[in-house]
Formats: sequence, structure tokens, C-alpha cells
Amino acid sequence: MKIFFSPASPFVRKCMVVAHELGVADRIEKLPSAAGPVKRDARILPNNPLGQVPTFLTDDGQVLFDSRVICEYLDTTHGGSLFPATGPARWERLTELSLADGMTGAALLARYETMLRPEALRWTDWTDGQLDKVRTGLEWLEAAAPSFGERVDIGTIAFGCALGYMDFRFPSVDWRAQAPNSAKWFAAFNQRPSMQATLPTV
Repeated sequence: MKIFFSPASPFVRKCMVVAHELGVADRIEKLPSAAGPVKRDARILPNNPLGQVPTFLTDDGQVLFDSRVICEYLDTTHGGSLFPATGPARWERLTELSLADGMTGAALLARYETMLRPEALRWTDWTDGQLDKVRTGLEWLEAAAPSFGERVDIGTIAFGCALGYMDFRFPSVDWRAQAPNSAKWFAAFNQRPSMQATLPTV
């Protein structure tokens, strides 16, 4: 198995956390990439027309993207239970995944606006609007986090990667002050070996 990899991507991280939880991370070759929202990586394009990470190559030559598909593939093919197979629990976990990914995507857009767009063209209202999605997502998470307990599944993994990305790229945003329940849960969850092994780097 191979994955087009970026050490800073929260979506790549989510895939690798899943791989660690399933015990298969050492079987995945990390392919270097330089994917960006403006200049795309020509090495990825033959496999993924969007030129984005994560892009995943299975042992039998199938190409998978995006992170949701890759995570469920890993879980299904390696006997995991991170995705409930059926019933209300499945839809609950997928909804959590969608919210966490939405928060992460909004944070990424804010990051692009503040770091990649020429300074004269930056739109503060855009950045504030994206980070407000993170804030309202945190409101939902704050109510739900006390019920998470020691759950390890695609929902909690996605939230862990979302909050980890906020710490990595927006250390000045004190989300813990807004969401103490979420902060308490994250402090424990972030100590999992899978999370520590995938801490983002520049």
C-alpha cells in the first residue's frame, strides 16, 4: 500500500491514525508530495485528477481518494470496527466524521487565506467566516464530548485530527477556553500512540 503523503495535512493524518489503530501503518509506503491549492503536484495527477492528498494506492493497484474513502477501506479490509457496519451508530459516526471534516476544511481555507493569498488581496471577513465554522462546530462537540468516554472510532479520530490541526496552525485561537469539555477529552485522546505517532510537522 502507498499514500501520497504530507506531514502537515490533517486529512493525511486521519488516514495514518486509522492505519496505526489497525496495526498496518508500517505496511504503507509514504510517497512524497507537494500538493497545494494553487500549484498542484504533477506526480499525483496521473492517479487523482484533483492532484490532492491523501491519494492512496492499494496493493492490487486500485486508487482511492479522499480521506473518508481511504479510512473506510483500511477499516474494512483489515478487520477493523472504526466504522459501524449498520444501524443508527453508523449514521452517528458518519455525521461526526462530516462535522469534523467540515471544521478541518474550514480551518484549511482560513490558513490558505492568511498564508498563501497575497497580503493586499486577503479578505478578513472570509477568514473570520471560516473560523466561525470551527467555533460553531466546537459548540456541538462541547455538548457531545462528555459522552465520548474512551471511544476510538472514525468520529473521535476525525475530531482529534481537527483539534490537532487547530493547535498546529492556529495556536493563537484559544479554543479550549470556549470548549473545556472538548479540551479535557482531547487531552486524553491525543496521548494515544496513534495520535502521537502522527503529530503534524512543517
